[in-house]
Amino acid sequence: MSDSAKPQGFTVVIPARLASSRLPNKPLADIAGLPMVVRVAQRALQSQATQVVVAADDESIVAACAAHGVRALLTRQDHVSGSDRLAEACQLLGLAADAVVVNVQGDEPLIPPALINDVARVLTERPEASMSTAAHAIGTLEEFTNPNVVKVVMDARQMALYFSRAPIPWWRDGQAAGGFKALPSPAPLRHIGIYGYRAGFLALFPTLPPAPIETMESLEQLRALWHGHRIAVHVTDQAPGPGVDTPEDLARVRALLG
Repeated sequence: MSDSAKPQGFTVVIPARLASSRLPNKPLADIAGLPMVVRVAQRALQSQATQVVVAADDESIVAACAAHGVRALLTRQDHVSGSDRLAEACQLLGLAADAVVVNVQGDEPLIPPALINDVARVLTERPEASMSTAAHAIGTLEEFTNPNVVKVVMDARQMALYFSRAPIPWWRDGQAAGGFKALPSPAPLRHIGIYGYRAGFLALFPTLPPAPIETMESLEQLRALWHGHRIAVHVTDQAPGPGVDTPEDLARVRALLG
């Protein structure tokens, strides 16, 4: 990235919740001698963020971060989503309404620092957008048809039109007996779960009523589109490393970083 393309000052906030149905105490899971949330923060600190803060729901996470020189804030335990926790963190940090905040998930210890920069940059460059996110080209038919892989379609200016668990855009002429036999061209896009926000929008977002499409798809970002907000999309050439949702994911990441 050239100096002229560097994002303006931005803050990274990493929501960290102790409870996890599939992996208890996930933020504190040891990965090559460090808690996972600390690993994530260390990656974020390699970005061009002016500050990196963990927004935790438990004192044990705050203590683990402090032990490794990572700044952490204690937030309420009753937040229903990560964006609610982000909104509280922005308030605690006293961020201005136009401040850019990048939400890095606390279970992404392999997140590329350059991707964090790019998500901040596209939001800075697009004043009409309330949010930014990222995507990459889908390479297999299995990914395209997998409902656990979220897809995004964009307009000509790389603004999100829709996110879905369904295979979108729907390739009408690519159907054969039994379903799709190949990927459409150009390749469909897989959504990457990293978001940039303006702090003022983060304060507004929890007050917006949930959208019917959000409930049906179980995709919170659809609430923003439903209420008329724009989401700018950065398309990256490479997928980030695997996140950690299950014990099997943790074993895979431990092997990669061990």
